Amino acid sequence: MRAALALAARVLGQVSPNPAVGCVIVRDGHVVGRGHTMPGGRPHAETQALAAAGDAARGATAYVSLEPCSHHGKTPPCADALVAAGLRRVVVAATDPDPRVSGRGILRLREAGMEVTEWVCEAEARSLNEGFFRKVIDRRPMITLKLATSLDGMIAAFGGDSQWITGEPARRCGHLLRGIHDAVLTGIGTVLADDPTLNCRLEGLDHLSPIRIVVDSAMRTPMDSRLVRTARSIPLWIVTTERAAAAHAGRYEKAGAEILRVRGNAAGGVDMGEVLRLLAERGITRILAESGRAVAGSLLRDDLIDRIAWFRAPSVIGGDGLTALESLGIVKVADMPRFEPVERVRLGEDVLETYRRSTY
Repeated sequence: MRAALALAARVLGQVSPNPAVGCVIVRDGHVVGRGHTMPGGRPHAETQALAAAGDAARGATAYVSLEPCSHHGKTPPCADALVAAGLRRVVVAATDPDPRVSGRGILRLREAGMEVTEWVCEAEARSLNEGFFRKVIDRRPMITLKLATSLDGMIAAFGGDSQWITGEPARRCGHLLRGIHDAVLTGIGTVLADDPTLNCRLEGLDHLSPIRIVVDSAMRTPMDSRLVRTARSIPLWIVTTERAAAAHAGRYEKAGAEILRVRGNAAGGVDMGEVLRLLAERGITRILAESGRAVAGSLLRDDLIDRIAWFRAPSVIGGDGLTALESLGIVKVADMPRFEPVERVRLGEDVLETYRRSTY
């Protein structure tokens, strides 16, 4: 099953709105077929593994990291394909939360006389596809907050200089993080301050560049920014208010950007919960937030951060620097957002610490 999960991990960020699934088929102690969800979400993992196994699938065992689908969509049900191939047993890591499946795939296999074993490596499977589970259950994508700071949590010096706090290995890892998410989210403050491109600039992996999403309630993204200039080659979505879009959307759309409209709040900004619901409806399951203090603070205040990827440089800027987060309005220590540490990795002179929400 862990081999199936490793196969699924290869296509994180490439299969939305579908989950990333891996399948390994074993007969007489030998792997006879394996596959994962293909980029774009189809074909599914089971179809790929069965095609590789051919006749050797008859009487074999399939290890699948998510319950095989049982409904007719753009492809026939994978549960039916497993039955037709004559497998003896199917081992499933996690039940599919999609109400069109949710136990029906396993029931179909059992009704066909197949032995089914459930919940093998379930926690790992749910963690791998947390974005898909969030989208189905909570109607929003999973969000990873990326931070790159000094040891004292600063993202820039007093004068605003921020390039570069972390070194080349850490920055390369940051590009890889972009590649395994469906979209990268930033705010207009970061666009105006840094003029980022937000693509994946690792050699040979530029095709993994995610959709770039800018939260820009007043439509201030410069037309000559790198984001707008590359909008025809790498998708750019600008999230703004209906009022601002009515006045300015045309020029961005002519440059290749797509405008997403949401209602403005009392302060003239956008409600991040509504933004995330809209993105989930558009099929986004995994978001990397590479934003400034305002957007990051808003997401934390609204309890919308699921994971944190915190790059720390072995340096100190001091209290007159720019902090990574704006005020969260926390009065009592007991009210702090809490996260569980997952791992700590050395990247050159820097360190990457990863955390996940403690309630997941």
